[in-house]
Amino acid sequence: MEVPRYPASRPLDLSDKPLFDTLFEELQPRISEFTFANLYLFRAAHSYRLTLVGDAHVVMGSGYGGDSYFLPPLNGSIGEALHQLFGDGHSLYGADEPFVENYLRTEETEIVEDRDNFDYLYLRADMAELAGNRFHKKKNRVSYFTSRHSHEVLAYSSVHCQGCLQLLDDWWKVRSKSESRSLRLEAEATREALLLMDDLALEGLVILVSGRVKAFVFGERLNRDTSVCHFEKADPFLEGLSQLLDLEFNRRLFTDCTYVNREQDLGEPGLRNAKLSYHPVVMVRKFRARWQRQL
Repeated sequence: MEVPRYPASRPLDLSDKPLFDTLFEELQPRISEFTFANLYLFRAAHSYRLTLVGDAHVVMGSGYGGDSYFLPPLNGSIGEALHQLFGDGHSLYGADEPFVENYLRTEETEIVEDRDNFDYLYLRADMAELAGNRFHKKKNRVSYFTSRHSHEVLAYSSVHCQGCLQLLDDWWKVRSKSESRSLRLEAEATREALLLMDDLALEGLVILVSGRVKAFVFGERLNRDTSVCHFEKADPFLEGLSQLLDLEFNRRLFTDCTYVNREQDLGEPGLRNAKLSYHPVVMVRKFRARWQRQL
């Protein structure tokens, strides 16, 4: 089937940020994909482009395996946009449970749970305090690091950019033999994010050890009561540093938020175990969908 191109389809641009900010402020999204920074930084990885389908703004994209899809329409006549997109042979990625209940419960729609892309949602206070027996091991690791290393925790600024880029290079050298395409794309997105922190309105922290950047983290607000942590990197040879980084992000940033979204695990066993070890309070379930006639 030849998939039609929509007249307004175009690649994402930095100048689109005000538009997306307005759309997301109205939408109050739950899925981690729905921040402008996330869409923009992974625009090449997923071939993201902005389209108008009727009066609905829609982001089209493709997966790591090359399969094309569209994200849930952001506004306008959503039902009509879905009808046209499904009818033209496209599949949907990233529908959360409210979207499924509101728009996809039809006999002609096949809905498939997408466990590898569930977002992990935590209580920010849990991550910031590590209180109680559930977090005993995490707190011990933080104590192990802080008792052995003099360090500073600072708000990220442009003076830290080169140090963060050097740490990212060191991090990638350790993992560059990995055959994971997603890991390489994450490294590329992290590098660009460091160069565009102000343009993307990201907030972050660095941890200095002996005056050198040994860890950094940054994120942004996802909705009124939830922050989202996009990228974090720590020297893998400093035990307990990554746990301290997680704690400080939630202790110092977005302190008016009840929750923190730490994105998905992409089906990677090590990452899944690490995310589960922090005891998420909610898994933001996501679904893929298409019309049965596409089978």
